[in-house]
Amino acid sequence: MDNDAFIAWQFLPLLDAAAVLLSALAFYVSFDIVRRVAATSGRVAALWLSAAAVSFGTGLWCVHFITAAARPLSLPLGYGGSLTALGWLAGVLASAAALKLVATGGIGALRVAPAALLVAVVAVASKMLYVLDMRLAPEPRWAWLWPALAVAGLTVLLAAGGWLTGGARRASVGFRAAAALLVGVAVVGAQRLVVLGAKVPQGAVSLHHMGVLSDHTLTALAVLGTGAIVLMLLVLTIMESRMRQALRAAIERVEESARTDALTQLPNRHSFDLRLDAATRRAEGAPTPMAVLFIGLDNFKPVNDSFGRRVGDLLLQTMAQRLRAAVASRGMLARVGGDEFVLLLGPDTDRAAAAAMAQQLLEVLAEPCEIEGRPAPITGSIGVVLYPRDGSLTTAMVNAEAAARYAKRNGGATFAFFEPRMLGDAREQVELLRDLRQAVARQQLELYYQPKVHAPSGQITGAEALLRWHHPQRGMVSPAVFIPIAERHGLIGVLGQWVIDEACRQARVWRDEGLRMRVAINLSVHQLRQPDLAERIAAALQRHQVNPQLLTCEITESAAMEDGEGTMRIFEKLAAVGVHISIDDFGTGYSSLAYLRKLPAGELKIDRGFVLDLESSADARAVVDAVVKLAQALGLKVVAEGVETEGQANVLRSLGCDELQGYLYAKPMSAKALALWAMNDDGPRSIEFRASLFQETQPTSLH
Repeated sequence: MDNDAFIAWQFLPLLDAAAVLLSALAFYVSFDIVRRVAATSGRVAALWLSAAAVSFGTGLWCVHFITAAARPLSLPLGYGGSLTALGWLAGVLASAAALKLVATGGIGALRVAPAALLVAVVAVASKMLYVLDMRLAPEPRWAWLWPALAVAGLTVLLAAGGWLTGGARRASVGFRAAAALLVGVAVVGAQRLVVLGAKVPQGAVSLHHMGVLSDHTLTALAVLGTGAIVLMLLVLTIMESRMRQALRAAIERVEESARTDALTQLPNRHSFDLRLDAATRRAEGAPTPMAVLFIGLDNFKPVNDSFGRRVGDLLLQTMAQRLRAAVASRGMLARVGGDEFVLLLGPDTDRAAAAAMAQQLLEVLAEPCEIEGRPAPITGSIGVVLYPRDGSLTTAMVNAEAAARYAKRNGGATFAFFEPRMLGDAREQVELLRDLRQAVARQQLELYYQPKVHAPSGQITGAEALLRWHHPQRGMVSPAVFIPIAERHGLIGVLGQWVIDEACRQARVWRDEGLRMRVAINLSVHQLRQPDLAERIAAALQRHQVNPQLLTCEITESAAMEDGEGTMRIFEKLAAVGVHISIDDFGTGYSSLAYLRKLPAGELKIDRGFVLDLESSADARAVVDAVVKLAQALGLKVVAEGVETEGQANVLRSLGCDELQGYLYAKPMSAKALALWAMNDDGPRSIEFRASLFQETQPTSLH
């Protein structure tokens, strides 16, 4: 052994330790990255798998060249390069196959054992390939027992490492670090066994030792290159992990806001419905007396109209605080409408207890109240339903509301227990249903359009179509009245189809007038259940020769999440038609981030309930900020509706909203009024229409 080789051998323990630590770091990063493969899909999963394979394969590769610095073959070494590169590539590909097998199928023996064996065989074969790339003369003779032992030992320890990083242990940094260190030791040990198996004749030389790729060069490359790659991937995973945590926190805040009324901080109707459903399921086994109280404020509308929305909101907050203090822990109080609250009392709430609570609530509501120095006299009307006396809990809300209306018609400031005769409003519902069936044929329906404004520039970029019913006797009937009737009695499909066709027709009329207006329509959950919905929309676009890019389909978050697989199919069909897709009323439902990111949607619309308190509530700003960041992370445009003040608009712009919509800019208007505004600047505000709306559409198959 020459002097250089002797000195190198003295550093063998240090070099082995360096090889173990560097390769273990590479393996740790690989284990950390591969956890993301099972949680993602498509191109993202492939990218994570590739990164994990590069880290693991490079860890296998670097061990040979770091330990080779100790001159284990006792002669100057060099490499040709091609076989060395091939060995690295083989290690990466084998790592990819093994990691995918384990990441997507669990840690069962039938998966871990083949994966470990594959990596072990390729790792040992690669080390033998590196020896061949030295081009030793005379060629070494192989004692095959040592490589076989290397494969066997490495397989066992790789399988143990896979077990340590599998299942619930994937969340543990300690187990991943232990597994990485174990595999690092195993790979270095396998390297030593391969070297023992190479019987190099006395006086042999490496024909490449005078070339560019000397052992010192590759040792430096192994240390620096591996370190750079692994550190880069480690930084990437840390950044991704922090972003994922931020997104998870944003989702949690959005989900929390979805259960809470933004104005009063009480549970909202969705949260109350969930509690009522749970109570219904419990009551099926052992019925327990309960009560539902529907609370409507008297005289709220005059106060709101006289003093403005701000005072009205403060009044609602005050009444909510009073009700919450009176109820305390005796039941669940929720806000279910503009000036409406509901209370679930139970278990073991009898008629006397329900009456006592109703009377107490009436008293706290009737206490003198001033908002910003203005007297705001408020009373309440309460309807009471007793379970099981008044029927099932599924009808409790409807019956309690009917009783509250009865109390209000009889002067208010009182409560009434439900009686079947209070459902007399059913006659009015039948009459509305009869007239609604004829509304389309009698041309009583009309679409009004509310502009959408580009937040940074303030220019109008499109409009949302909103359905209106001109009833010959009742006047303008609110969609809040007739849409639920249409949904209950199967007319929503007819109305929805009319909206689709009319929006496309109007878009064509505007285009012929020189206005290339983008139009958004709302799709109901009932329409999403129509298997031919996409075909109907495509046919309407074709019939009126309208470019699909001019149509946006808005689907509420709750509707989008109702039937995951079915909705995904509908979304994919709509995307294939070429229309834009928007998730409406975002924040009022329960979105799965994994599901949301797979939807081919291009836009999120923040529910107006979150916009109301932006100027005065830090919580409201935090929620909107979380939604905007979530949308931006998913590459989605953000639209805020219900914008009524310049202050709200400024906050939304500062948070990064792309488009704004609301009374601040314009109320919904007829198609003719919107065209006059665009063509003659005859509108409610001095707002420009985006220049692209007046450009000629370039025809493809449709205009």
